Amino acid sequence: MTAELHTLLCDRLGCRYPIVQTAMGWVADARLTAATCNAGGFGFYAGATTEPGEVEKELLAIKALTDRPFGVNFHMFQPNAEEVIAGVIKHGVRAVSYGRGPDAKVIRRLKDAGVVCMPTVGAVKHAVKAVELGADIVTVQGGEGGGHTGAVPTTILLPQVLDAVKVPVVAAGGMFDGRGLAAALAYGAVGIAMGTRFLMTTDSPVPRSALDRYLATKDPTVIRVTTAVDGLPQRFIENDEIRRLEGMSMPARLAMSIAYARRWGRQSGLGALDMAKLAVKVLSNGDTTFAQTVMAPNLPTLVQRGVVSGDPDHGLLPGGQAAAMIDRLESCEDLVSRIVREAVGRLSAVSSLAPVA
Repeated sequence: MTAELHTLLCDRLGCRYPIVQTAMGWVADARLTAATCNAGGFGFYAGATTEPGEVEKELLAIKALTDRPFGVNFHMFQPNAEEVIAGVIKHGVRAVSYGRGPDAKVIRRLKDAGVVCMPTVGAVKHAVKAVELGADIVTVQGGEGGGHTGAVPTTILLPQVLDAVKVPVVAAGGMFDGRGLAAALAYGAVGIAMGTRFLMTTDSPVPRSALDRYLATKDPTVIRVTTAVDGLPQRFIENDEIRRLEGMSMPARLAMSIAYARRWGRQSGLGALDMAKLAVKVLSNGDTTFAQTVMAPNLPTLVQRGVVSGDPDHGLLPGGQAAAMIDRLESCEDLVSRIVREAVGRLSAVSSLAPVA
């Protein structure tokens, strides 16, 4: 029966099972990415949050931990986007995932190098545009997903996108077990992608203090969307920091953002002129307002405080509503194996149903 779980996604990405680990910033490190790949899934490394000058070292670290194909995530508004692209091509990375950017020229450059282009989208129009720009596979994240997210649930968005594009589609948002995989395949997707479920594993770098907060969250309604962080809708586990941000005035929030931006610029080796150029680049994309651009530095500062420093009260804990369904930490090996067994069981049960007369 496991042969039935071999889909086109497995052929394109070189993985054993159609299960993808998404590139969560500061979470999808070399160890988690390699552990996912070794378990038979496909892991994306979080290149979008890798410090300038560190990309090649991290890619080599992944290759030292696994001989399986893996992917890298990036976006065109990070200071070292070119460093990531060059590293992906140099080291034969199988696939890239992205949201904002790249344009058709960059996508063609990657495709010419044999890299599979696999953006994540949260709306039908974005899926259509991604394919027009050259995407090979599209990951569809419904509103249940963590981090930046849309308002349409996976059960509606997935069939919408399947009907709208002609490339393979991967389902994300609300996926956490074999039932989700079986359902996604039944819809017509070629696999599933999960972030929160892989964050909540023993291979995750997230400190136990933060993981315990994830495990303790049993009500999906408190894993909620807010625009208070950077002006864009994002899903986090509700905590004191979320409530504090939502209670701040806009001037106070912008002042905090500027302070965080200065700190981030120093850490990234960017001067005032470089920061200004980056802001102009983001604004020229047309999808982001001035206030959202100024507030953007809030996100890395507060997320790192939550999932890197392990402070669940004063940092942010991004996560999908699936976190409320997860009651234990497993290794990637055990997780992927269990999901496959569960999916096979559900598919077998459905196939054995007698046809209605």
